Amino acid sequence: MEDILDVYELPYDPKRPVVCMDEKPYQLLGEAREPLPMVPGSDRKTDSEYIRNGTVSIFAFVEPLGGTHHVSVREHRTAVDWAEEIKYLVDVMYPDAEKIILVMDNLNTHKPASLYKKYPPEEARRIIKKLEIHYTPKHGSWLDIAEIELNVMTRQCLSRRIADIELLRSELSVWETERNTTAAKVDWHFRTGDARIKLKSLYPNFTIAS
Repeated sequence: MEDILDVYELPYDPKRPVVCMDEKPYQLLGEAREPLPMVPGSDRKTDSEYIRNGTVSIFAFVEPLGGTHHVSVREHRTAVDWAEEIKYLVDVMYPDAEKIILVMDNLNTHKPASLYKKYPPEEARRIIKKLEIHYTPKHGSWLDIAEIELNVMTRQCLSRRIADIELLRSELSVWETERNTTAAKVDWHFRTGDARIKLKSLYPNFTIAS
């Protein structure tokens, strides 16, 4: 936990951006019956019955101090999918960075080894050398700012049924553009000193002998 909090205290450096990454499943839902449109004095009416159109995975990247955001939708959540997203992070989002300080959870696919499942060893190693990876602790996903980003995205963009992956990609592309246009940043206030006070039960209790 303190490792992640130390990362969040680093000053902004465009050559060494701090980027948080997370992903979430999303179920595509279609309408079993055509909704009744909204009219003056009455909300849009949607039937409780729906059609399941499968599940996709949404990947999110956010640079808290730089205000850069990226989301993408993939049909699967595999090591190869993660590897392709990380290559995009390195080569498209931050091609001029000396090092990308990457914060993410310790999911089984979120490993440097996943890059070798997609790319030749030389290419995989090139990508890895651009990363400085910091994993959130077990049961500590609340430390990943990208999880906050996904929650904001869900409230602002996904609070309705979306039937197919192309529509979902289109909606999230518009949302991403708006987030980047406003350069929405995150002002993280919870510091290591705060953790040692508010979460003191997590620390061992030392008794100093007199």
